[in-house]
Amino acid sequence: MVDVRRGGTGSRGDCAVHGKLASDTGSNSQSGGFVEERIVNGKRRKKNKEYGQIRLLSYQKMLQNHLKTAWRNLLRYRTTTLINISGLVIGMTAAFFVFLWVKNEYAYNGYHQDVERVYRLKTYLTIDKDNTWIWENSPYLLGEEAKKQLPEVEAQTRMRAMRFDMPTITINGQRLKEKAAAQVDDQWFSLFNYDFSEGSPRAFNSQLHSVILTESGARRYFGNGPALGKTLRIDSADYQVQGVIKDYPTNSSFRYDMYLPIAARLADPKTSQGDMGWGNFRYLTFIKIDPAADPTHIARQLQDILAFHRNKEKDDTRIGLVGLKDMHFENDLQSSSFPHGNRKTAGAFMVLGGILLAIACINYINLTTARASLRAKEVGIKKIVGASRPYLLTQFAVEAFMTSCLALCGTLLLSWIGLPFFNQLVDNHFTISLSDATLWQILGVTLFASTLLTGVYPALLLSSFQPAAIFRGKNMLGMQDSALRKLLVVVQFTISIALIIGTVVIYRQMQYIQSTHASYDHSQVMTLNVHWQYWTADFRAGRSDIRDVLRQKLAAESSVERISVINGGSVVNMSNNASGGFDWEGRAADFNPPIAPFEVDTNFKALVNLQLVEGRWFTPHSQADEQNVVINETAVRELGIRQPVIGQRFVNRGDTGVIIGVVQDFVYKSMHEPIGSAVLSNNPGHSSTFLVRIAAGRHMEALKAAERIWKELMPDVPFEYQFADEEFEALYRADRKAASLILVFSLLAIFVACLGLYGLAAFNTERRHKEIGIRKVLGASITGVVRLLSTDFVKLVFIAVVIASPIAWWAMNKWLEDFAYRIDIQWWMFAVAGLAAVVIALLTVSWQAIRAATANPVDSLRDE
Repeated sequence: MVDVRRGGTGSRGDCAVHGKLASDTGSNSQSGGFVEERIVNGKRRKKNKEYGQIRLLSYQKMLQNHLKTAWRNLLRYRTTTLINISGLVIGMTAAFFVFLWVKNEYAYNGYHQDVERVYRLKTYLTIDKDNTWIWENSPYLLGEEAKKQLPEVEAQTRMRAMRFDMPTITINGQRLKEKAAAQVDDQWFSLFNYDFSEGSPRAFNSQLHSVILTESGARRYFGNGPALGKTLRIDSADYQVQGVIKDYPTNSSFRYDMYLPIAARLADPKTSQGDMGWGNFRYLTFIKIDPAADPTHIARQLQDILAFHRNKEKDDTRIGLVGLKDMHFENDLQSSSFPHGNRKTAGAFMVLGGILLAIACINYINLTTARASLRAKEVGIKKIVGASRPYLLTQFAVEAFMTSCLALCGTLLLSWIGLPFFNQLVDNHFTISLSDATLWQILGVTLFASTLLTGVYPALLLSSFQPAAIFRGKNMLGMQDSALRKLLVVVQFTISIALIIGTVVIYRQMQYIQSTHASYDHSQVMTLNVHWQYWTADFRAGRSDIRDVLRQKLAAESSVERISVINGGSVVNMSNNASGGFDWEGRAADFNPPIAPFEVDTNFKALVNLQLVEGRWFTPHSQADEQNVVINETAVRELGIRQPVIGQRFVNRGDTGVIIGVVQDFVYKSMHEPIGSAVLSNNPGHSSTFLVRIAAGRHMEALKAAERIWKELMPDVPFEYQFADEEFEALYRADRKAASLILVFSLLAIFVACLGLYGLAAFNTERRHKEIGIRKVLGASITGVVRLLSTDFVKLVFIAVVIASPIAWWAMNKWLEDFAYRIDIQWWMFAVAGLAAVVIALLTVSWQAIRAATANPVDSLRDE
């Protein structure tokens, strides 16, 4: 028997050989451990147990030494460490917020059970060969028939968002409007997940006048005490609270604080008769299907059921299915009850989060590799005494991991501090809890990505030094590594400049939208909506029209300049569209394009500053004009109105008159959509939206007068108003949020890039301090020294401008494609962004250059 023993301490990197040489036995060299082998009867055996224990102890010792070395190096190079950690904290925090928002967007409705099997019915209504309307609504009875006839449908439920008939709540003598209410059937709380803190859905389903509130809604009405069993006066009936559920999460489409039974609505025979018709699409229907079922096949079957009950052999109405998780990214609906996101925007911001993290990691790579030569002798000595490359790789990877962990602690603190600002920026209610698994998932991914980005290349570079070359004084970095650092600086500033260009373009587009809507001052126009019940014949019963009285009393106020009435509820976002019921000379029988019907009075033109192209406006108190219409320029083109336009016959939903005028196209909906055909009729009898222009500087006076008059006429209806500029702001809120996010991230990106540039400039100045001293002794000026140290960095920024410009041009053109009316991207936008980046970079580098140029050359030339 021959014993062969080899030992070494991985922590020191040296090794010793006892007995026969390892090569004599044919065994592989083991580093950092102790191996005992025995040859018994010609066979080699290992004592696996002792070997494993010794190797584990060796790894523990090695890790302790790596951590100690890493901590010493972090303290030794304090400035570099501070720059690295600061950049990583900012980059990781920005990435964390971006990933938090993106994860929330993609996880919408994912908290519901069996979410992959739940679908909402979607209706495609063909208007003519060129136009199809897409609705999220479907007939009330379709869900029941699907459950009866299709075995693949396991469950169904329906809901109706109360968007236009928001309930009035009477409590403690006050009347409030509940703006987040929905009516649901008895299967709703079985199909969807709700966490009840009080009560249960069973009681809700057993009583007609039941209500379920969220915890926020319950606190609003009843304070902090229990709400179960208490009574709310909703409209004209008393409802009992049968349950309180926890507030909806941030990734929920169902953002309602009050749930009422559909059965209470259908208790009215007139309402029931209308809702039960197969031609009425008033409800949202959700179905849960068998896991093996094909949604496309089920959609075709639902379409056949609908056609059968509508008694149409050829029904152009189609039914589709959209998954519960995909609802959030629907962008083809005519209108919707739910908040929606943009899949492209979410994807773009996910990339942006990775880019921001990469910018911060580039700082670490650049500064670490720049200072690699200072650690060359350390690496050489360790290699000479036997340290292997994996050992060195581990050491430098541990340094990167420790830096990332310190940055992670800073990220947690900065995220907690910045969360309220971020919530305000994205208009959401994110929370940070150390027990939240999502928080640690995002932070874990961020930590792993930062460690990977900061650790791999520096570790490979530092561990690849050759000891002999190092001690001969040969530069192991060479031009290739220097070029890589320059490339990374260019990448950093390319991203930063592209973001700045994007911010400028978005800002200009928002300005363009604002100027296009600026035919009148939105802030001076107040909107009041009279509930339909107050102007129907049933309510009036011989009384004066409450709208006429309201108009007369408001007009008598000195703080009110002008009043007009329209239909549709909004002059900024007119959502009404009609197809059919219109006719004109030359119209093809199958041509029924969508038309926006405006029912206005004679004051509308002056209030919103419409401009006539030809013809005239409606004459006050003219019975002849009650059948006549005014159309916009787009209607002339799209409808193919014959020339001369004025005097052409036009049938407006049963009223036959003539076209008396053409107005310039005016913006009445989002500029993401093209302006359509608009037909304006002088028929205010069906209008209930008041537009009140307030005299300049008299807002509070006008509001008090309007509230007083409102309460005199409608004391049981809460006084509610809205200014046109608030509606306008809501219309483009998503675009403004995107602009704000990009602006913030642009500033962060360029700040982090400048941090890295500052670190490189400081190192470069330190490395060349003797050269600077000699130049000053020979007569170099401060300006010349500053130019010497700054030129190379400024050149890199100029290169970044050249690269970023076409990238930003392409990206912003893609973004502008979502707008029907958009600006042209001009050269000065790139010049502004490039000049800003150059100036910022020059200021960053010049600080170090000026310090070096003004230093005493004797200090730099003194022999150490």
